[in-house]
Amino acid sequence: MGHDTGDKTAATMAIDSALVRELAELLADTGLSEIEVEDGSRKIRVARTLTAAPLAQMVAAPAPVAAPVAAVAAPAADAAPAADLAGAVKSPMVGTCYLSPEPGAAAFITVGQAVKAGDTLLIVEAMKVMNPITATASGTVKQILVDNGQPVEFDQPLVVIG
Repeated sequence: MGHDTGDKTAATMAIDSALVRELAELLADTGLSEIEVEDGSRKIRVARTLTAAPLAQMVAAPAPVAAPVAAVAAPAADAAPAADLAGAVKSPMVGTCYLSPEPGAAAFITVGQAVKAGDTLLIVEAMKVMNPITATASGTVKQILVDNGQPVEFDQPLVVIG
């Protein structure tokens, strides 16, 4: 089963054990359950089993993140969560979320702030690369669904702009 593919992969892919170790350390540091890196035709996936991860993935992604925000905001957030996330900007990758450009600096955005399409909302760091996440449309920041330094998953809602 997969004998031909295995031979082809073994012949063309040299495993970079230092990269695999670095990815494993990144998983441990961020608390993520898996990470995948692709370089041309090479793809490396490192995963670990977490007892809490499957439960968190079975629940709708915004629910665990939105719970603290809803408790602080208004009960209406619980009444219509789908409407609240209508203008959500989602994470394009797995990584760690940072709300400011560097430690101790002011946050990129605050709730109630007007933003224009293209404005930086936050940074998602993946593999030591800082990736600015920008507003897809102009509007007002309604909710910030993540905390500074929080691990985020692919497609997780980060910010709601309305």
